[in-house]
Amino acid sequence: MSTVTDPTATPAHEVELAITGMTCASCAARIEKKLSKLDGVTATVNYATEKASVRYPEGLDRQRLLDQVEAAGYSATLPESDARGEPAVTPAEIDDPARALRERLVISALLSVPVIAMAMVPAFQFTYWQWISLTLAAPVVVWGAWPFHRAAWTNLRHGAVTMDTLISMGTSAAFAWSLHALLFGTAGTPGMTHPFALTIQHGAGAGSIYLEVAAGVTTFILAGRYFEARSKRRAGAALRALLELGAKDVAVLRDGREQRIPTDQLVVGDRFLVRPGEKIATDGIVEDGTSAVDASMLTGESVPVEVAPGTTVVGATVNAGGSLIVRASRVGADTQLAQMAKLVEDAQSGKAAVQRLADRVSAVFVPIVIALAVASLVFWLVSGAGATAAFTAAVAVLIIACPCALGLATPTALMVGTGRGAQMGVLLKGPEVLESTRRIDTVVLDKTGTVTTGQMSLIAVHVAAGEDHEQVLRLAGAAEHGSEHPIAKAIADGAMDRTGQLPAAEDFSNVEGLGVQATVDGHAVLVGRPQLLQHWSQPLPQDLTARQATAESHGRTAVAVAWDGQARAVLEVADTVKPTSAAAVAQLRDLGLSPVLLTGDNDAVARTIAADVGIDEVIAEVLPQDKVAVIERLQRDGRSVAMVGDGVNDAAALATADLGLAMGTGTDVAIEASDLTLVRGDLRGAADAIRLARRTLTTIKGNLFWAFAYNIAALPLAAAGLLNPMIAGAAMGFSSVFVVGNSLRLRHFRSHATTSSAAHAEVA
Repeated sequence: MSTVTDPTATPAHEVELAITGMTCASCAARIEKKLSKLDGVTATVNYATEKASVRYPEGLDRQRLLDQVEAAGYSATLPESDARGEPAVTPAEIDDPARALRERLVISALLSVPVIAMAMVPAFQFTYWQWISLTLAAPVVVWGAWPFHRAAWTNLRHGAVTMDTLISMGTSAAFAWSLHALLFGTAGTPGMTHPFALTIQHGAGAGSIYLEVAAGVTTFILAGRYFEARSKRRAGAALRALLELGAKDVAVLRDGREQRIPTDQLVVGDRFLVRPGEKIATDGIVEDGTSAVDASMLTGESVPVEVAPGTTVVGATVNAGGSLIVRASRVGADTQLAQMAKLVEDAQSGKAAVQRLADRVSAVFVPIVIALAVASLVFWLVSGAGATAAFTAAVAVLIIACPCALGLATPTALMVGTGRGAQMGVLLKGPEVLESTRRIDTVVLDKTGTVTTGQMSLIAVHVAAGEDHEQVLRLAGAAEHGSEHPIAKAIADGAMDRTGQLPAAEDFSNVEGLGVQATVDGHAVLVGRPQLLQHWSQPLPQDLTARQATAESHGRTAVAVAWDGQARAVLEVADTVKPTSAAAVAQLRDLGLSPVLLTGDNDAVARTIAADVGIDEVIAEVLPQDKVAVIERLQRDGRSVAMVGDGVNDAAALATADLGLAMGTGTDVAIEASDLTLVRGDLRGAADAIRLARRTLTTIKGNLFWAFAYNIAALPLAAAGLLNPMIAGAAMGFSSVFVVGNSLRLRHFRSHATTSSAAHAEVA
């Protein structure tokens, strides 16, 4: 038990350790317990990310933390601090564990295939075939299964047993008995064949070998571990993707000269130039220039923010208008981007790894199997049946219980499910996320880029009495065509789509913060805020003023148009709803989920969008930190929450939610922080993803049920001496075939978009 200390007396420090050597969730629990034995230390070990977040008191040598982990039978390393304050890349992230597993798997598979073929097909059993099988199987059992043997020994030294223990014992027992039969029994004689028999006679077994069981089980389990390791490898990619968003270099102004330097060399107080289209290098304050800054990737605001001298700007946002001179106010770890990286890091570290179903049962199943094998050996020895029959029965118990089907249950279903998902534009990242899909009851939807397109569009044109729509669009579109502002681009694109070719504009000028003016077809055209028209004594008439107020009340941007001394029209520009969003919300409701719209936009915009797609609950005007707090509040209220988003501002919320779904059209960090990715960017894919994940979980549970049920039924037969170990091996193989066949049924899963009736069947 850890000792609780007064934090005011002993200030706590935090460190993140990279852990290696864990093979199941029980390993993480054992490391937590070992670390917590140190006075004042509290630890949380995440099996999925292979990291330990440790709080320790002032004065404690961090080397003691490493020693505690090593005392538990595992390895740990301290990350080196990054000079910029960014999360350091740990050795566990540099060394890809899947690479070593892949090499071990490929070699083991190449050696195991002929061993299994010779054992199961009598036509392949040529003279001395058994010795060739021994030669091929020995490296698989010794070298291929070495990770299982090592883990079993480590667990044994600490008084624990896991699935590794049973794998090691089963493969070792099968190999040891085969070696005994070859050297001291009749299995090594020339011309020996490998017959199948349903039952065994007392004293039989000396002529049977089980090398295919030892080699096959090792290869199958290695395959499962490889796919698991490859999935876990992506756990640390979110932070790296987030930090990649920042600018790599910056044009800094020093000693009256412009010079290009790496961003990490910026210091507080530096003045730097940001040209149109460039990313702002770090957080700062605008000293000169006006522009529009696209901050949607960080704040969720769909409308670019107007900036002028004195305005605070955030690093990694994009300058969409004129040139700016900015004075750096925060650099390195103090920037909003770095703080968001820390948010994602904390959210991922705090998410508990879902313990796999096989590991839950193994704590009881494995000791029972070992005890039953020993009891069978003792019983047959005491009954006078002979050492051969006794050992044969014990080996049959271990082989029939060897968890080949258990090892295949998750990876085969996951492979088929993810393959089918890829065809539908849905990416499932691993088995850990599947159980969350069964429990969720609330789905939180980000607005910008998820429910909406994330791009400004011209959605309405209101003209004064007697004015022509086409003429308004031609003149306004031509004037705005010369501007780089996103709203201007939306008007120009909309006008071109509706009228065709736009006329050329002359004498174009950008009026700071108000709009543009130009000469088009001999007309002096003004396009921009109503204040621009008032400045030129061309106020909006009453009917257009009402149109402006209505548009703004719905959260849309109203743009006034005037020429030749008179106001002519009001244009409405807004982020538009995706055409499939309303159907997607209905499908999510069909799955029993309550939709919630969560956005950084203002309340009027959010409620208008929510009404369009059929969402009742709206939470608007939230910052990235607030999004995390909203998810946590919903969870405290007893709701199991899924989050769908696409921007950097959604990354921490995606990681905090019970289930994170990222739109594939969004940022890399959102995708990496999520559990499921929707490649097509169609919100209907969220319903498909949840249904597919639930079906995959159901398949895995069915596989595990069969694996355990077959063991429960066969173990008494093996212990009673009624089951030849060779039949036990064949039964084990059949259970694997059944598991694979059951998993392959996922190939017939269909999208909700193609058949609505399938969705109701899934819910049922």
